[in-house]
Amino acid sequence: MLESNALNSVRSGYDRWAAVYDHDLNPLVALEGPLVRAAVGDARGLSALDLGCGTGRHALWLAESGARVTAVDFSPGMLEQARRKPGAHAVEFVVHDLHRRLPFADGAFDLVVSGLVLEHLRSLAEFFGEAARVTRRGGRAVVSGMHPAMFLKGSQARFTDPQTGELVQPGSVEHSLDDVVSAATRAGFRMAGSGEFAPDAEFAARFPRAAKHVGWPMLMLVQLDRP
Repeated sequence: MLESNALNSVRSGYDRWAAVYDHDLNPLVALEGPLVRAAVGDARGLSALDLGCGTGRHALWLAESGARVTAVDFSPGMLEQARRKPGAHAVEFVVHDLHRRLPFADGAFDLVVSGLVLEHLRSLAEFFGEAARVTRRGGRAVVSGMHPAMFLKGSQARFTDPQTGELVQPGSVEHSLDDVVSAATRAGFRMAGSGEFAPDAEFAARFPRAAKHVGWPMLMLVQLDRP
């Protein structure tokens, strides 16, 4: 896992990012959202866990779709923004560090979703081990992450603080798709699908920061079953 000082840097970075996270036209977030929704499909009646929920971009639509949602994040700033949004009353938000054992029973959830969290985790084995533990037999998981090809271009999670103008990088760790698949299957998941995704010109026209990445993988996503 990340060392304590680095972990504190990630947490404080996301606390600062929270105020503008939903408004800075982040192309990776925009690319990821529809793909995760499509991978999840019908969530009505499911007990769902959102690991690293941030400002609630997945937790809220899952709840609106009829799932019973618990959402976890270690950034109080992010959760403060999530709790302010319409529909937040239907979500149970929990402050928790994903480097620690999850405070939930074995097999407590039908569905686990995690969006753009992997790059902030040093140990994928611990993360997927806990995700598998709390997913019931017959359940499933959808997990996305920044594609390692982004690191080749010097890209990682970052934002400009609107108050200071400072470029803030909360801290990122490179993981390959093979690393993700290996950790997930060793934890007890079975691969149901995977993908690597790049923006096209039409997407870049809507999200200009993606222009330099047209045709270049930005996102990886895995669909997992819990046999």
